[in-house]
Amino acid sequence: MSLMHPDRLLPSDPAQRDIARRLYAEVSGLPIISPHGHTDPVWFADNKNFGNASELLLHPDHYVFRMLYSQGVSMEALGIGDCGGNTVDPRESWRLFAERYHLFRGTPSRMWLDWVFAEVFQLEKLLSADSADHYYDHITAALATEEFRPRALFDRFNIEVIATTESPLDSLEHHAKIRTANESGEWGGRVITAYRPDPVVDPEFEGFRDNLQKFGEQTGEDIFSWRGYLAAHRKGRDYFASMGATSTDHGHPSAATADLSAGDAEALFKRVIADDVAPHDAELFRAQMLTEMAGMSLDDGLVMQIHPGAFRNHNRKLFERFGRDKGADIPVQTEYVHALRPLLNRYGNEPKLAIILFTLDETSYSRELAPLAGHYPALKLGPAWWFHDSPEGMRRYRSQVTETAGCYNTVGFNDDTRAFLSIPARHDVARRIDCGFLAQLVAEHRIEEWEAAELAVDLAYNLAKAAYKL
Repeated sequence: MSLMHPDRLLPSDPAQRDIARRLYAEVSGLPIISPHGHTDPVWFADNKNFGNASELLLHPDHYVFRMLYSQGVSMEALGIGDCGGNTVDPRESWRLFAERYHLFRGTPSRMWLDWVFAEVFQLEKLLSADSADHYYDHITAALATEEFRPRALFDRFNIEVIATTESPLDSLEHHAKIRTANESGEWGGRVITAYRPDPVVDPEFEGFRDNLQKFGEQTGEDIFSWRGYLAAHRKGRDYFASMGATSTDHGHPSAATADLSAGDAEALFKRVIADDVAPHDAELFRAQMLTEMAGMSLDDGLVMQIHPGAFRNHNRKLFERFGRDKGADIPVQTEYVHALRPLLNRYGNEPKLAIILFTLDETSYSRELAPLAGHYPALKLGPAWWFHDSPEGMRRYRSQVTETAGCYNTVGFNDDTRAFLSIPARHDVARRIDCGFLAQLVAEHRIEEWEAAELAVDLAYNLAKAAYKL
């Protein structure tokens, strides 16, 4: 018996479910546009087989291991990060995961994983302690075959384009190798990068001054002068664009922006490159750089994404032991109306500028974000993100933003994931939820079914492709 019911996530009301089925039939087979994510480009550059089930499905996925950590399973036992020189058997890590699979009941992770197990590996028995070894052996054996190499899976998942995310300090050598494979006819998959300048924009980012030094060496600019610093970013953006980038991404703690005079901005820069940086100066510098980046986007056409509102690395001991992105990032309340006004006063009325806003603060959807995007030509709303990338989160998003911003001031769906095999699962969830939302509008005679069918295709495919200039 399959783990996946064909009507999963569709409305329980019979009339709405019938409409949703018809709408879903229009979008289920569409190619995947994945315009923002964190998969590793080396997978597609080298096309080497993934090692084992734990390496592919457990270790990269902070949605999974944060749940296990919350229940007392150590990162070392899961084989994540530096394990003190000890080698952790990946099968034992998988057993720990399987024994606790019940912890994921009702979570989006459970739905994504069930999809991967059933649709990608044709496993039908539920993962548990009893089935742990069967799963591990079956998945690991499959991963050793040609059909499960990264490029083969990319093609199998019907991915039209995927964007990874790199720092300006990245040489993009893996993207260069992918381009060579494309040009030679070896492989036709489209994998592009996105410019994520946080390590050289955030004065509180670890190693900020060293990062600046390296950035200057790469770009050949006088990085410790304000003029040279801005020139380095322009060069970095141009290089990323030459390697396929169509967007930038900014993961700041808040949505604060500023529009300082040239003299004040230069004085601020001198303060933040000093040995000791005051927190208010660090925040003001990040705020100014969002406005600077918006101006650069107006010049070079790169789409600007702003991802604020995460208290990153909240668990200090975990961060010191294992580094970033280990499941300890926590949402915080985020204000947008006053925070974005300096940037919007400068650039918000520019129809050629594209700024995509995200939030981890759902209380801002109808109060702030939808009214802003429903007015300013430069603004669009990104989809329900991170902690809200779930069936309930997607429904809340649509119900709260549509009445003010409509659907065409949103940008469809992006999966924003490191877990490669979950990408088609996540897009399928979004398509089902959107079809259910549209089915309700049809059933209530608010739109015609033919309109809903067009809108379903736009939400699943066209909006993301247009918004990210793909």
